[in-house]
Amino acid sequence: MPASGKSTVGVLLAKRLSKAFIDTDLVIQAGESRARRDIIRTDGLAAFRNLEQRYVCALDPHDSVISTGGSVIYSDGAVAHLRSLGGVYFLDATLEEVRSRIGDLDERGFVRNPGQSLEDVYQERRPRYLAAADHVIDCAGCAQGQVVERLVTQVRGA
Repeated sequence: MPASGKSTVGVLLAKRLSKAFIDTDLVIQAGESRARRDIIRTDGLAAFRNLEQRYVCALDPHDSVISTGGSVIYSDGAVAHLRSLGGVYFLDATLEEVRSRIGDLDERGFVRNPGQSLEDVYQERRPRYLAAADHVIDCAGCAQGQVVERLVTQVRGA
């Protein structure tokens, strides 16, 4: 989910577990030499989703924590590839928490169909995330450190 803390928590988790960290949004932006919002504005939503799938499916990391863009859930191929790399963890934040963190949807490069509200996207994506996840981390009311601790517990199988 956008603004669920994936990137921030991912960095903290990678440090805690002594692993590399990969943010797929940054991989795409570096590969395309432009911001996600600019790709969407210039090339359109479908083109961005195709790029996202291509970049995610090309990942071949070893012993890494990967944070994906929130829209990766629309690509069955990308989700299958991520699952083949290891456990998929869904940071389940409430709509209210996401809304309070997200800021300007367009400046953020928020991937959505024209006319879709944040609530529409949340309702559409959440069931997909739940279905794709090996582990669901309840983030409601949690600070980033608490989410990291919950992830460490899950990753270590305790």
